[in-house]
Amino acid sequence: MDLTLDLTHRSVLVIGGAHAARRSIARYRAAGAAVHLVTESPAPSAAKAVEWPRSADGWRGLLSTMDLVVLVGATPAIDTTIAALATELRLWLTRERAAATGPVGHVTLVGGGPGDEGLMTVAALRALRDADIVYFDRLGPHDRLADWAPGAEFVDVGKLPGHHAVPQAEIERMIVASALAGQTVVRLKGGDPFVFGRGGEEVLACRVAGVPVSVISGVSSAIAAPAIAGIPVTHRELSRMFTVVSGHAPFTDEQLAHLVGLGGTIVVLMGIGTLPQLSAGLARHGMDAAMPVAIIERAFTDSQRTTVASIGTVVDSSAQAGIRSPAVIVIGEVVRLAHDADVAAVELLDHAARLAR
Repeated sequence: MDLTLDLTHRSVLVIGGAHAARRSIARYRAAGAAVHLVTESPAPSAAKAVEWPRSADGWRGLLSTMDLVVLVGATPAIDTTIAALATELRLWLTRERAAATGPVGHVTLVGGGPGDEGLMTVAALRALRDADIVYFDRLGPHDRLADWAPGAEFVDVGKLPGHHAVPQAEIERMIVASALAGQTVVRLKGGDPFVFGRGGEEVLACRVAGVPVSVISGVSSAIAAPAIAGIPVTHRELSRMFTVVSGHAPFTDEQLAHLVGLGGTIVVLMGIGTLPQLSAGLARHGMDAAMPVAIIERAFTDSQRTTVASIGTVVDSSAQAGIRSPAVIVIGEVVRLAHDADVAAVELLDHAARLAR
């Protein structure tokens, strides 16, 4: 279905089972069409029920009153009959895949990326298109959900720092309950579901309840936010590894020592609240006070801002700048590649190469 076509007040005939055709019906209703359903097995539906014609003339008369015909999981015989009549009547005809019709639905965890809808994957958009209900977070792209999942129900389960309006256990209960009711569920999350997104917990909840579940990966802000600020997380002869950590809770001394010992680039998500403890701990375990640090706030929004400092100055700099979540912290020499001029970057690489010899 092409939702760019103006279907307002147009008559659309959907041919198929009420449950199997529910997503098609929802999409066309959301597009403003008057939707009629003809099915051999009457069942409650959001579309106006039409009696199943018993002859070719009956089909011809019905189709002649429509602007568009939609076949959902039609048998070969019905497909052949309707296609011939649509050609005869010069009527638009489209075929659509039937929605899941089992007693238990399906849950798909979808990574929505860092907030830019252009970074949504094709698989993510396909899953949304087939969804009966979408549970979404505040950091995932959701402004155009009505376009991506027309006719679906939308439930905001987003969390704010220090305030979880819907507890994680309740989110898991809700998505499982929707699937057990036979619905096709999309759990839309920011970034990637398995990068500090508690996706693993939601997958386990589905498995325990016997609900089929799948995961669609998303672009993680751990890589995308530094990239849009011009910072590569790795760079030849400068950083051969990067470590992604959650700053949600303070680090232990052992963890801090390991981070310093690993070298490379450190990317911290959800780390603004623990930044003073992190910077002081890294310095205490031997990190150079001049090590550059970048903080990218609200990446991929109109208010995106990058603050560059060093391990020794980042706490004061962040306080002066009034930095707030959501933000991604990048620690490492790669920060200079975006912050300094090209000549300075070349000198930095030459210095790194000399040290490696």
